[in-house]
Amino acid sequence: MKFTIITATYNNQNTIADTVNSVVSQTYTNIEHIIIDGKSSDNTISVIKKKSNRIAKIISEKDNGIYDALNKGINEATGDIIVFLHADDIFGDKTIIEKASKLFMKTKADGIYGDLQYVSKEDTNKIIRHWKAGTYSFSKLKNGWMPPHPTFFVKKEIYDKYGLFDTNFSIAADYDIILRFLGKYKISTAYLPEVMIKMRIGGKSNKNIKNIALKMKEDIKALKKNKIGGIHTLFLKNVIKIPQLFLKS
Repeated sequence: MKFTIITATYNNQNTIADTVNSVVSQTYTNIEHIIIDGKSSDNTISVIKKKSNRIAKIISEKDNGIYDALNKGINEATGDIIVFLHADDIFGDKTIIEKASKLFMKTKADGIYGDLQYVSKEDTNKIIRHWKAGTYSFSKLKNGWMPPHPTFFVKKEIYDKYGLFDTNFSIAADYDIILRFLGKYKISTAYLPEVMIKMRIGGKSNKNIKNIALKMKEDIKALKKNKIGGIHTLFLKNVIKIPQLFLKS
């Protein structure tokens, strides 16, 4: 089983080395790492090229945002499983891909997911928010539950069959694809109760009030598009995040 790890990056010179090292340190070896860079204006590409012997493909060109970049990566992928590791993120530990492989083999699921920790920009051991996903059910999806998207490892054949990220969304295409795969097409999934990804705080969706408002607007659009839930789903989606601020492990 081959895993394709896709990293979209733009001006991430301070964190991209950690991301690449996180991939290199994995105990599982059948990995293809593809980096899609949006024509960075800082030293991101220079940092990447120093580690190019451990990267399968590097594409650096202008794109139309992160979802366009991720779609490029999917189209370039030759692996069985698609994984997204963003340029500010690292794996929870060096055995994550190995454990994911075993869960795929055991369950024969179309996709798996796990837990995520938001961590400090300066210290990835300092936990800001712990997202314990728990088991999936369709009723939970309708009531605001979702898996942390960076932990959502999905077979490439699912993207081939049901489509890539909808680039009409500027900030919520990840939620749309979760609703599409899990809700609309009801792919099979399995839960890995491990911290699969550590994400540095400061993402686009919660960067400021304007982005939060846009995220909510696009979330509603995604719910309507996939005919799942409604306003109550969006309300509960935000409410259930509150306990995560107090759960540190």
